[in-house]
Amino acid sequence: MVSLRLPQELEDKLNVVSSAKNITKSEIIKQALAAWFSDYDRTQSPYELGQDLFGKYGSSKNDLSKTYKKRLKDKLHEKYAH
Repeated sequence: MVSLRLPQELEDKLNVVSSAKNITKSEIIKQALAAWFSDYDRTQSPYELGQDLFGKYGSSKNDLSKTYKKRLKDKLHEKYAH
């Protein structure tokens, strides 16, 4: 549950639109917030959206992209050496 105080001008407009569209004021506010959040998500870059996740689960192995062939070869050799 959220309570909010609106400037008189916004409250008047909210009342007019609510009456004209026959929609509750709560529904108008919900739709407005949903539109605002949708727009907010679109204005952030992919980097900004994932910034808190980058490096979070790092392996601390800095050479993974350079040594993947050797590691794969070693794993396959280990698997089929029996």
